[in-house]
Amino acid sequence: MDMFGTMISFFQDGGLFMYPIALVAALGIAVAIERYFYLWHTEGANRKIWAEVAPILGQGDYRRALTATTDSKSAIGQILSYGLARVQTARRRDDVEKAMEESLMEVMPRLERRTHYLASFANIATLLGLLGTIIGLIQAFQAVSTADPAEKAELLAASISVAMNTTAFGLIVAIPLLLLHSVLQSKTTQIVDSLEMASVKFLNTVIERRPESK
Repeated sequence: MDMFGTMISFFQDGGLFMYPIALVAALGIAVAIERYFYLWHTEGANRKIWAEVAPILGQGDYRRALTATTDSKSAIGQILSYGLARVQTARRRDDVEKAMEESLMEVMPRLERRTHYLASFANIATLLGLLGTIIGLIQAFQAVSTADPAEKAELLAASISVAMNTTAFGLIVAIPLLLLHSVLQSKTTQIVDSLEMASVKFLNTVIERRPESK
């Protein structure tokens, strides 16, 4: 209860700028949670459809593989669908590869969507904290200028302590948001790498079964 009371007192003493910083924190947490579950679901769906399609590709049954990938809403399903559709008419490996690269370019924005907001929120929280501190210091010096000389030092020290609360709170919000941004960015890169690897395996399987035409 004492810790909770201290936190409430810390928040209230920081002034009005504590509220926009808290709003930024809430938005950042919401984005991080949404992105985490989206990427987690995407990774699981990709793994599932690849495990289903890989044996079919090995058998050379491209029509059945196309049906399976078309029915899937996963990122890898879309990429393989482009490749399988192109296999029917393409004469060269490059034609199939370009079709899959085009699909990957469509998928990547969905994977990266809103993740960059976390870095922006972290910067905003820091700047709001600094702005709140500067305004608090200005108000503190204005109040001290009219105070009794015997009380100036004590009043100034108390006012500066309160003003610094916004900077501290801004950093408390910014640091976790930056860490979350790094984690989600790493997860996104990992998924993109897995999609590129699956594309290469798909192309190698197709070319092994059907020699490239000159």
